[in-house]
Amino acid sequence: MIFDDELLERCISCGFCLPACPTYALTGEEASSPRGRITLMRALETGQLEPDDPTLVEQSSFCLGCRACEPVCPAGVQYGNLLEQWRDHQWRGRDRPWLARVLMAVVARRWLLRLQGLVRRHARARGRAESLMLGCVERGLYPAVSRAALRIAPGLNVPANQGCCGALHAHNGESGRGAELARELGKRLPGTIVTTAGGCAAHLAAHLGRDRVKEFSEWLVERNAWPDGEVRVDGRRARVALQDSCHLRNGMGVTREPRELIKAVADYVELPSAGSCCGAAGTYSLLRPADSREVLAPKLAEIESAGVDYVVAVNPGCLRQLRQGLRGTPVKALHLAELLRLAGN
Repeated sequence: MIFDDELLERCISCGFCLPACPTYALTGEEASSPRGRITLMRALETGQLEPDDPTLVEQSSFCLGCRACEPVCPAGVQYGNLLEQWRDHQWRGRDRPWLARVLMAVVARRWLLRLQGLVRRHARARGRAESLMLGCVERGLYPAVSRAALRIAPGLNVPANQGCCGALHAHNGESGRGAELARELGKRLPGTIVTTAGGCAAHLAAHLGRDRVKEFSEWLVERNAWPDGEVRVDGRRARVALQDSCHLRNGMGVTREPRELIKAVADYVELPSAGSCCGAAGTYSLLRPADSREVLAPKLAEIESAGVDYVVAVNPGCLRQLRQGLRGTPVKALHLAELLRLAGN
């Protein structure tokens, strides 16, 4: 058995998911929609298609895993879980993309993550009751995010030898190992776990419990920790847009809190596509860069035409995607913690 029968049979093929799916929007092909992919999963489960079937191989990789289909599904299909089960079967051994294998091997080594974080000077603090999780990507590429978060919330504990939360493994064919890493991290981080990475938040919440895990904006709003000051550009309040984290929005339902925090320090501009995937999608932008850029392209045009000064991300992968896409434009991409830190200056 490849899939959980109850999950697989829940889909009623109504098609509500089609307009929400970014890859279906790109191709217009049924196989590139959640409904079409579930049909393929059923064919794999029953033996009608072999794992090396070209359509199965392509569609298991082409899916962004953004889970935008879940909130609009009247039958409550847990598509994200199905996708993990599919890739567990489809991406075994040498069938897993080589770059994904390399990245998973790197983040599984806590000493290596700790070393890169120390070199890049991520936030450090000890002895508090609630813990700031240092994401694998953030501590290496964007250490300023954790430093900003700690300046805003100096009461957070930042244990040094944290390790990976396992989201990378879960999305790349090793969901069992991903769950194990989440539980291990839960044991190493005391109290409530606060994370500045939306994808990590959703993965940890699924395995440690929703009450144990808080995304940074959610945690700040729950504590009524509103920022002081405002972000100004050329003598006026900055115009700021938001790019939602797909897993934070679709997996945890957190959308209001980052918007409220932005409104507290700047003039918020809602982008029509704020809730749709930017194409980063974890390792997707590395594994399928051309498709990732195609998903991003209309969003970049929208951002530039909106006349904003900043676009804010709440996930490091989204931040990387936006910074690369907006290079050479007057619009700057920031993490929410960095924006709030600007307001405090």
